[in-house]
Amino acid sequence: MKKLNIGCGEKKFKGWINLDSSKDVKPDKVHDLNKYPYPFKDNEIDEVYADNVLEHLDSIVKPMEELWRICRNGAKITIRVPLAPTYWSFLDPTHKQFFTFNTFNYFTKEHCLNYYSKARFKIVKSKILFYRFMKFMEPIVNIHERVQKFYSIFLFNLINPFMLQIVLEVEK
Repeated sequence: MKKLNIGCGEKKFKGWINLDSSKDVKPDKVHDLNKYPYPFKDNEIDEVYADNVLEHLDSIVKPMEELWRICRNGAKITIRVPLAPTYWSFLDPTHKQFFTFNTFNYFTKEHCLNYYSKARFKIVKSKILFYRFMKFMEPIVNIHERVQKFYSIFLFNLINPFMLQIVLEVEK
């Protein structure tokens, strides 16, 4: 079973392929995720972890298509990204992409505007995460998908979240 940790930085996992664009962090594989294709064969990867990396890339669609290509059907992809429009999403000047609670819906079979990409995923689980002293909000906001949507539309700017954690399943 091949597991891939993209944009690993200093956070490396034993038994995983730890990939980063910087050789200074001593990853297992050095590759710039803005360069295509990624250095993996079609359907080679069983699981992917991407923690605070997608927001630094030039595109959202291209990396998602590459992850779809290199992953086998049914592979799990766990993604963590800062949620826009929050302090955390705009804090880092190297952020190029911004994500909402619904951004990854674009890649589902059900989305009405998904004709710009053939990459398809099933959303297994999504969780809105809060920073330190606001963590008590997580069980409330994440109790149900409807509560998450309501919060994202009406309460987002009142109590800013930290990031989105989403688990996708590759559908081919």
